Amino acid sequence: MDNLDVDKLYMSRCLELALNGMGSVAPNPMVGAVVVHNGKIIGEGFHAQYGEAHAEVNAINSVRDKSLLQDSTLYVSLEPCSHYGKTPPCTDRIVEYGIPRVVVATTDPNPRVSGRGLEQLRKHGVEVSLGILEDEALLLNRRFITFHTCKRPYIILKWAQTIDGFIDLVRTAETPVGSVWITNELARSLVHRWRSEEQAVIVGTNTVERDNPRLNIRSWSGRNPIRVIVDRKLRLSRDANVFDGSQPTILFIGNNSSALVRKSEFAGISNLEMVTIDFAKGSEQQILKELSDRDVISLIIEGGATLLNNFIQKNLWDEARVFVGNRFFGEGVKAPLFKGDPVSYEEVGDSKLFIYRNQQGRSNR
Repeated sequence: MDNLDVDKLYMSRCLELALNGMGSVAPNPMVGAVVVHNGKIIGEGFHAQYGEAHAEVNAINSVRDKSLLQDSTLYVSLEPCSHYGKTPPCTDRIVEYGIPRVVVATTDPNPRVSGRGLEQLRKHGVEVSLGILEDEALLLNRRFITFHTCKRPYIILKWAQTIDGFIDLVRTAETPVGSVWITNELARSLVHRWRSEEQAVIVGTNTVERDNPRLNIRSWSGRNPIRVIVDRKLRLSRDANVFDGSQPTILFIGNNSSALVRKSEFAGISNLEMVTIDFAKGSEQQILKELSDRDVISLIIEGGATLLNNFIQKNLWDEARVFVGNRFFGEGVKAPLFKGDPVSYEEVGDSKLFIYRNQQGRSNR
């Protein structure tokens, strides 16, 4: 095995470790680190919780005999930080222990770091290798990278549609409030896992009125996402499940008279913030800016059709997760349409899951 293959082997372990931070480290990136001495891993670590020690520090701390660090290589899936944030700079710890070589998958897009960490290491005589499994590292931290390069959250579209292309039945005044299930229980559990991995989930007025969702992770463990509700005229009832106060919720309303008149009715609901925006100027960018200002780096759009189509038409999406359930409606609300071939496909019970990634949107962001 040549040196490049060796570096790839240990870097793949870094990426594997980094995934342990999914759902816990945002708005920080997921990072894994490995310390290797004479062809043997002597230390491992990952960034486990926002505000706590970074992967490099955890890996170094796990090494029992610190004297070995002076003859070791540190592998890390993202450029080590060189500034004081929630924790001290990782570059200081690397230099302190005299680690002679550091292998990095990719640079950090955060302007506070971007290249400075590598510069600091080289300045102190550390040999730095860059670009090992870079594509894999970029994919792993696509949320973090999109947030810093596009100045908005990473946007995931999600919906379930029937075999004949509908996401909902025709609703009438007599139709009971509640979800009309298209997929199976396994698929619904998977959606709850996805919610635990992202920072926020957004739905529109019709979805709340028709389905009365909770938008939590009842079928999974982890952190509930921030609920984001779009209700231009503020016509929703304060008794809706999304206003139960159980998790942080942001309600975007318009600057129109009907919304402002009802605003006081929602006073006193815990965990609820109301944000007024000008829908005439386009709500999507205003919502994304507000979320970005709150350091929300990822967002799932779960419906309804109007909200999904608005983001698709403006090319404001990065990934789409589309279930096709084993049902026919014959008529109803048409599923969103967009061009592109799926990058992956899998069967989830009797449902099918297609994953798409936006390859054309970057120039418009």
